[in-house]
Amino acid sequence: MTRRAVIIGTGHYLPERVVENSWFEDKLDTSDDWIRSRSGIERRHFAAEGQATSDLALRAAREALARAGVEAGELDGIVLATSTPDFTFPAVATMVQAGLGMTRGFAYDVQAVCAGFVFALANADAMIRGGLADRVLVIGAETFSRIMDWTDRGTCVLFGDGAGAVVLEAREGAGTSDDRGILASDLNSDGQYRDLLYVDGGVSTTGTAGQLRMQGNLVFRHAVEKLAQTAHTALDKAGLTPGDVDWLVPHQANLRIITATAQRMNLPMDKVVLTVADHGNTSAASIPLALSVADREGRFSAGDLVVTEAIGGGLSWGSVVLRW
Repeated sequence: MTRRAVIIGTGHYLPERVVENSWFEDKLDTSDDWIRSRSGIERRHFAAEGQATSDLALRAAREALARAGVEAGELDGIVLATSTPDFTFPAVATMVQAGLGMTRGFAYDVQAVCAGFVFALANADAMIRGGLADRVLVIGAETFSRIMDWTDRGTCVLFGDGAGAVVLEAREGAGTSDDRGILASDLNSDGQYRDLLYVDGGVSTTGTAGQLRMQGNLVFRHAVEKLAQTAHTALDKAGLTPGDVDWLVPHQANLRIITATAQRMNLPMDKVVLTVADHGNTSAASIPLALSVADREGRFSAGDLVVTEAIGGGLSWGSVVLRW
């Protein structure tokens, strides 16, 4: 028998403020048509003044636990992916832990930018497989609106705020690709490309939070190539092929990237979960948000094969193959 990490509950939260593309038109040399044609984004959510990343994460966490039928005290740990923490330290995960009233177990953050949730999911899976935990809450939460340069139309129109969460529970499987739960993962980074997507501030450099900077055309090229590659690698590890995939749940960065990646995997778009139009790029939150939305809509059936993949600053990229 093999221990598998099975998703037993999902949840998400989006701030109440919805920002349509038209909001940018009197602030920048841009338009709704320009934003839609280049990204597929129509609107995004921005956190309210005084609303922190931990606030969003806590709302998503509570929903995921409720849908899983799990009490916070039954968790062994929390792994939270974010690039926009409330403070330099402590970890946002510890704030969620306190907010849930959880006084046992571990709570820590993972930082791999837009690929953060994939890294966090693989990390939690390894702990469950290794017997270090039986139930882990995995969260992706971001407030990217706090690090935008509002004069840069190439970046500020793309990002939004939000949070998503999943509850993982150890279940026994036969050790085959028919098992429910996480079957394989693939994680990668290459720091030589760090200048393609970064924030120009930090504790040990400027002492400020900084603002996001991106070379969009180069990131696009790397994204299409690396996302398809990592998905194929993870599927190979699981002994599966793209033809076995029921759903692709990609990082919701850009509709053109998502479409090109699906084409390279020979997947029709009706097998791809899309939320980018309504959420924008929510970085580490985008995959768990999309998982939760699709789950709430009843799109997943027990036994469906799901592939998630993402790329972010670092560059860091990876994928997870799981059976629902």
